Amino acid sequence: MNGLELLLLGHKLSAIGLAAMPHGHLASLPVSARAILVDIFDNPGSAIKEITARTGYPQSLVSATVAKYKGMGLLVTGTDPADRRRTIVAPAPGELEEGWREAEETSVDAALAAALPDVGESELARILAVLETLSGGLLKPR
Repeated sequence: MNGLELLLLGHKLSAIGLAAMPHGHLASLPVSARAILVDIFDNPGSAIKEITARTGYPQSLVSATVAKYKGMGLLVTGTDPADRRRTIVAPAPGELEEGWREAEETSVDAALAAALPDVGESELARILAVLETLSGGLLKPR
């Protein structure tokens, strides 16, 4: 596998994940908002500048997205005690746990089966096991 194949696989897996999500959640958001929110949930307590660097989106878009979702009660902001000029962002209390709870209640089995109609049940189970292994290594807090 090369980098391009991995990138394309990531896009396909994103589409399968969105298909498996309950309607009205991240699936309804613009890609930029999804990326920014996921980054914040993965890196709570980050400064706007750090979020901008990781996502590649302009600072103005990151700041506007943070302001929007702060206004909706999804995010909280504060002043970095180490550098009072920096704004730090985190999920609002309970939102990170709620996001993981909702994610854990959502199975991708049906969406993956729909994306791979020619794959048998045993092969599908093997693919799901590989995805679980990758998820444990790449997504879970260390």
